[in-house]
This record gives sequence, structure tokens and C-alpha cells, in this order.
Amino acid sequence: MARRFAYLLLTLLFSATLLAPNTNAATPKKIAIAYDVGGRGDNGSNDLAAAGLERAIKKHKLSRLDIREQITDGTLGDRITRVRFLARNKYQLIICVGSGYADTVRRISNEFPNTQFAIIDDESVAMTNVSNLSFATNEGVYLAGAALALVSKSGKIGFIGDKSEASSERNLAIFTKGAIAANAKVTVSSKLVDTQATSEVRTLVSDGVDQIFTNWFRSDEVISTGASFNSGSKRVLISGILPDQYFLNFSAGKKNQYLTVRKRFDLAVEQIIAAELADKNMLEILDSKQGIYGHRYNLKDGGVSVRLVSGAAFGAKISKISNDLKAGRVKNLS
Repeated sequence: MARRFAYLLLTLLFSATLLAPNTNAATPKKIAIAYDVGGRGDNGSNDLAAAGLERAIKKHKLSRLDIREQITDGTLGDRITRVRFLARNKYQLIICVGSGYADTVRRISNEFPNTQFAIIDDESVAMTNVSNLSFATNEGVYLAGAALALVSKSGKIGFIGDKSEASSERNLAIFTKGAIAANAKVTVSSKLVDTQATSEVRTLVSDGVDQIFTNWFRSDEVISTGASFNSGSKRVLISGILPDQYFLNFSAGKKNQYLTVRKRFDLAVEQIIAAELADKNMLEILDSKQGIYGHRYNLKDGGVSVRLVSGAAFGAKISKISNDLKAGRVKNLS
């Protein structure tokens, strides 16, 4: 009798063990993304970031209950309120889209040192719990300069930059260097403008320029002005940078484009989520003096690309220049 009772007791204990919840099961990671103004549907940076999020959800079979998406109205106060809310609610990874979040991330990451933050398209937040995910756009601009120099029929190409952008003069110098590397005889004309670019486009086209690269992102006037010439005797194609110039994505303008330099926000979001899920980080040294960590995407890792929009495929010379950039053989691009 005693033996039968002991057997029954052991059977019950074993059954209870099988039915008990596994307290060692991994708790799902909570991940949040704070979009810039406009959120999804902007045809630009937010849509690209959302595409990376969607791929990560599908690839890693994430529950949407563990994902939180926020949209800012663009003010500093709103950005701080939203990101602090996410940190207080124990989201382990908070991804902020765009350099407009830099001050916010700097403040909130200091308040929540055990939370991992990532900021896309910025390289200024010096915190060890922040991944600055930036882009070596200079490589793309150099390659674009080379491509425009080779495809130009007139031997005259142009650059229109936003004078208010600190990167414009640097991009102009890099663009010119790439153009001359590909075609020493090419003429590069440039205009750095303040308020409007229409008259500058017309001047360049009147001077014989048939290819223009621009980082003007305030409006679509560069590409729309260029398009106005393409029904006449003079023809000019426009190239630019995505997702900054989101209007380049509109199908109506693509027939008036030659190429785009692309910053892969989607890849950055997808990879930082994968790193978090694997309990890893993306904290390479970007600036040892300033203490800035993260990852700078480039042509080699596919985070920066130059994509043809219209015209014949890039030739062997562009392929060689691209390979030289990827191998680090092209110097002084900063």
C-alpha cells in the first residue's frame, strides 16, 4: 500500500513538472521606433525605416504587441516626451529616425543608461548606450560625380547645393574630385543657393550643362525646372540623394533623373533590431576623441548605394571606381 502511494505521488509530481510554466523562457524584447515628422507614408526616411522594421518583424517572427511606433510633431518638447515615455515603459531598444532626434537621444540616453538607443543618419551622440548609425554619403557623391562626367554629352556637368547645409561645400568638392577622376576634361559648374534654385538651374542649362547633381531638399524645384527643358531642344537630367529628397521617388520625375545616391535607412533599422535580439550591439568606434560609437554604412556593406534611374548601365570605368572606393583606395573624401 505504501509503495503504491509513493508511486502515485511521484507520478503526480512528474505531471505537475510537465505542466508548470517555463520560468526560464526568454521574455520577448520590446522594441520601439520614433519616426520623424509625418511618419509612415512620407515617401522618404520614415517609409524606409518602416520597411526595415517590417522585414525584421517578418524575419524574426516578432509580435506586433512588442513593437511600438511613435510619430513626432517635430518640436524638441514632443520628441523628448515621446522618447522618455518609451524608455519609462521598458522598451529595450529605441530607434530614432533622423538627426532631428540628436538632442533628445543625448538627454534621454543619459537618464536611462540601461536602455539601448539608436539614431539613424546621425553621428553626434557621445553615449555608450547609443548606436549612431550614419552613412558615408561622400562615397556615393564621389561615384555620382564620376558617372555624370562620363555620361555627359556636352562635357559640362553641374552641382546645385543648399548653402544652409554644412555638407554642401564638402559634397561639391567630393563631387568635383570624382568627376575629374573619371574625365579630366569635364567642366564642373556649381551654384550654392539660399532661397530658391529655379534660376540657377536655368543658368546652368543655358551654359550647356546636361547633367546636374543636387542636394537641394527644400522642394522639387530643381527637378521640376530641369523637366521643363526636356520637351525642348535642350535636355538635362537631375541626380540627387535619397531619402533626403523624397520627391525623387515620385514616378512623374523619374524620366528626368539619371541616378540617385541612396542611404539605406531600412538596412540600418533591420540590422540594429537583429543585433538587439541576439543580445549584441553596433558600437564600433566612429570618433575615439568624442566617444561616439555605432556604425557608418558605406558602399562596401551596401548601406550606401548608387542606383541608375534612366539610361544605359554603368560601364567598366564606373565599376572600377566603385571597387576602388569599396577597397579604400580612394583617399581624402572627408
